[in-house]
Amino acid sequence: MSTAVVVEAPGAHRLVPHDPVVPGPGEALVGVHAVGICGSDREVYQGNRPEGYVRYPLTPGHEWSGTVRAVGAGVPEGLVGRKVVGEGFRNCQVCDRCHAGETTLCTAGYEETGFTRPGAMAATLTLPARLLHVLPEDADLTAAALLEPAACVAAAALKANARPGERVAVVGTGTLGMFAVQFLKAASPAELLVVGSGTDREALSRRFGATGFRTKDQELTPDFDVVVETAGSASAARTAASLLRRGGRLVLTGIPAPGAEGLDPTDLVVRQLEVHTVFGAPPDAWAHTVRVFGAGLLDPLPLVTHELPLAEFSQAIELVGAGDPKVGKVLLRP
Repeated sequence: MSTAVVVEAPGAHRLVPHDPVVPGPGEALVGVHAVGICGSDREVYQGNRPEGYVRYPLTPGHEWSGTVRAVGAGVPEGLVGRKVVGEGFRNCQVCDRCHAGETTLCTAGYEETGFTRPGAMAATLTLPARLLHVLPEDADLTAAALLEPAACVAAAALKANARPGERVAVVGTGTLGMFAVQFLKAASPAELLVVGSGTDREALSRRFGATGFRTKDQELTPDFDVVVETAGSASAARTAASLLRRGGRLVLTGIPAPGAEGLDPTDLVVRQLEVHTVFGAPPDAWAHTVRVFGAGLLDPLPLVTHELPLAEFSQAIELVGAGDPKVGKVLLRP
């Protein structure tokens, strides 16, 4: 019998029998291969996700990979049997922002798989087929389960627009930081510095293409063209800005705690820094990610340290929040 995880309310979850939802018009039914756990899933379980950004009871899971098993009316039959990943943001498709391709800014309000709609911590997932991105036939589905966080970083890389020969840096050494290194490396930088809070990810950073590694308390020189921040703290944003040359480009992807002292507006203006931000991934970033992954320029597998069955959901959530440098990406395998 197949099962699904349901978080009834903060701190309360159970494993329930799972019946696949027959795909309606425009929908596809996906057999889930693997689903990743990130900090926001931990927020869902603990109950500290902002109001309006979660709806209980809920089957979590927004980072996933799988194979299409069935499609509803109006969906190409050729999708059946294909390996896929899928966008999380549900968008209205008719507002100005959606027409501009900025689906994460949809004015109809926030809806996302695994937060306000049923997610992938189940044997199957039914969702609008327009959200699917088809993978190459030989794609590794375990690696592909990490393409959702990779797509968020792809959005940052596209905004950073790093050009060959520029000096680039990444602040933060978590999953997002390691993907940022890979995307920026693909742009052929003259220098690629990684800044972390400790040295536990130095070897992996260099494996992915970093030419230098510093901890945030070491001396840092302000001569980089592009800096991508992935750590999610106010101090990381300040560190990232301090690395930039005058007129440099900063991309922020982390969400610091409310009230944290962040960037200095005077510094931004006087040094004429260009600041971009990313929350989620629009379709062009997803398409870019799948292309880069298919081309072999993105290697998610070294980031995976744990694979557990769905029944061990609570252990997986504990692992993600343990702060243990030996814990990388944790996957559940329905």
